[in-house]
Amino acid sequence: MVEPIPLVVALCPEGDRMKVVVRGELDLDAGDRFQRILRDALHRSVRGVDLDLRGVTFCDCAALNILLAVRGRALADGKTVALHGSSAMVDRLLMLTGTRDLFTGPAPAGPGTAARQPQHGEAPDVTDHDLRTELAQLRQAMRTRPTVDLARGVLMAYYGLGPQDAWAVLASAAEGAGTEPGTLAEDLVASAQGGAPLPAGLRAELSSAIARVSVADG
Repeated sequence: MVEPIPLVVALCPEGDRMKVVVRGELDLDAGDRFQRILRDALHRSVRGVDLDLRGVTFCDCAALNILLAVRGRALADGKTVALHGSSAMVDRLLMLTGTRDLFTGPAPAGPGTAARQPQHGEAPDVTDHDLRTELAQLRQAMRTRPTVDLARGVLMAYYGLGPQDAWAVLASAAEGAGTEPGTLAEDLVASAQGGAPLPAGLRAELSSAIARVSVADG
């Protein structure tokens, strides 16, 4: 079994923003510490937090919920949380949940113009359509978390997988089956709780994904 990579975080003030550089695994065990660090960085900043997640080797829905919660607090304070670098694992999670655009940060100014920055305490300028779209994305991401975490627990218990491998299996099998990880998680949890067995196609995709992870770890 591959040993988990401990979470390492560095805070670097950059002007009126706080840069947070993260390396390691953003799993359930590291979640509380990660949330405290982000909240502290947000509190110490004037305009918000810039995230460098290029060194993150594992990130699941629990970590995404922390990012979304801190972003919501930032908006309430007239600040922003922007992603300035991410690993393939983080990219995949943001893509699957449709939340990448929520962390793009302020748009750069055009040539010869100065970008208007929100004053401290002033909320960023957004349209009603932006708010409705964002709310739908937030609800989707947060709604899938409990089921995805339960499905990971099923895979860990049945196949002896670690948290990172369980997420990799779920995401890989969902991609192979042409469905979303949240949908596959719902089917897997329902089956484990005595519901209808998984269709043969999904069972085959799970078996293939587990085999690929086992080979990679071997």
